[in-house]
Amino acid sequence: MSNEMMTLAKLRPEPGLWMDPRPVPEIGPDDVLIRIRKTGICGTDIHIWNWDDWAARTVPLGLVTGHEFAGEIVELGRNVEGLSIGQRCSGEGHLIGKTSRQSRAGKFHLDPATRGIGVNEQGAFAQYLRLPAFNVVPLPDEIDDEIGAILDPLGNAVHTALSFDLVGEDVLITGAGPIGIMAAAVARHVGARHVVITDVNPDRLALAAEVADVIPVNVAQEDLKSVESRLKMSQGFDVGMEMSGNQAALDQMVDAMVMGGRIAMLGIPPGKSPVDWSRIVFKAITIKGVYGREIFETWYKMIAMLENGLNVRKVITHRYKVADFQQGFEVMRSGRSGKVVLDWD
Repeated sequence: MSNEMMTLAKLRPEPGLWMDPRPVPEIGPDDVLIRIRKTGICGTDIHIWNWDDWAARTVPLGLVTGHEFAGEIVELGRNVEGLSIGQRCSGEGHLIGKTSRQSRAGKFHLDPATRGIGVNEQGAFAQYLRLPAFNVVPLPDEIDDEIGAILDPLGNAVHTALSFDLVGEDVLITGAGPIGIMAAAVARHVGARHVVITDVNPDRLALAAEVADVIPVNVAQEDLKSVESRLKMSQGFDVGMEMSGNQAALDQMVDAMVMGGRIAMLGIPPGKSPVDWSRIVFKAITIKGVYGREIFETWYKMIAMLENGLNVRKVITHRYKVADFQQGFEVMRSGRSGKVVLDWD
């Protein structure tokens, strides 16, 4: 194995990423070295590419970005047990601490010391990734590298979707990005009655209808009340999933919920957004903020669902060799794509 590898890194404080040769990482006794096969481009990667205010505040220049990946283990630290050379894997990109009350209680996804690969630590847009063995998620044969590379965002969708009981419920999802679409597919898979997904992007709504048995609604052209009437819903939606980060979408969702409705929020509204709390209080609505995945319960659940018939492959709309990464980022930034996967082989 060569001691040098190619990476995609944030080298300058301006839009873009750049190919950059780096030494192959040296692993510690509790780490593994993973040969990256495929990576997904995430919305977070787009923020870093664009170098918006959040990225400029958060991401150190010189960082190798990327956190959605699949590959195979090529080296094991001396303390690592239960994994093997040649084993296919993905991995949890949130690196947790071990001293907080939450972490010591096994609530790893709530650890306040969490750091993210590709955001705070060297990431997966590279031929090789060093990862703590604790974070490795082995892939069964039924899940190929392409799907393995999007398990991170699928995990966000699963964590959001499984926040509340969905069996027989009417579900509203605002935001038909890839994660919103996958959350819709999960909701149908686990037994929701009606799943309505809203957006103003016709390409994304069309993709949602291809991926899952859902009802896409362009809220710029159709009123949600008319959709509820068409579906013979008398009181509103039982469960909402806010995936857009759009304040108007959240307001619309609150209006459409039943009394005592439950909302899981993964989307992040920009800055400080005005909220009419009286509408939420008088409707007795529960709102849960969702961050990342439950470590490792979400991984277990989504792998089990994929093995049991959940199919999200159509959410991947574009595939590029890593040498063509700029095309992948441009199509992702255009809003006319689902997931974009880069091939590192």
